[in-house]
Amino acid sequence: MIRTYTFVFDPDPEGGFVVTCPALPGLVTYGATIEEARGMARDAMEGYIEVLIQDGETVPESDTPQTTPRFDRLAHTLRTDSSATPIFEQLSAEIATAA
Repeated sequence: MIRTYTFVFDPDPEGGFVVTCPALPGLVTYGATIEEARGMARDAMEGYIEVLIQDGETVPESDTPQTTPRFDRLAHTLRTDSSATPIFEQLSAEIATAA
């Protein structure tokens, strides 16, 4: 089974990107470049899901493909200063199911 979630890559004023995922509360990571941030996000997502499964918790359903453009429109609407706009991307993880 594959799950896909929308991640927020928020430019840090001091450089790099702080990454969060609204569907996975508490998931926060960082990367010095967007490529590093994507890799860190993918690792964090896989670890988060692994812990959910180990703890017998429900793994959240995938975000819809429309989630990313909606988040992007919201960020542009709420932006009130010249700060950098976050980047929204969907990343997927394959989830091992019990046999």
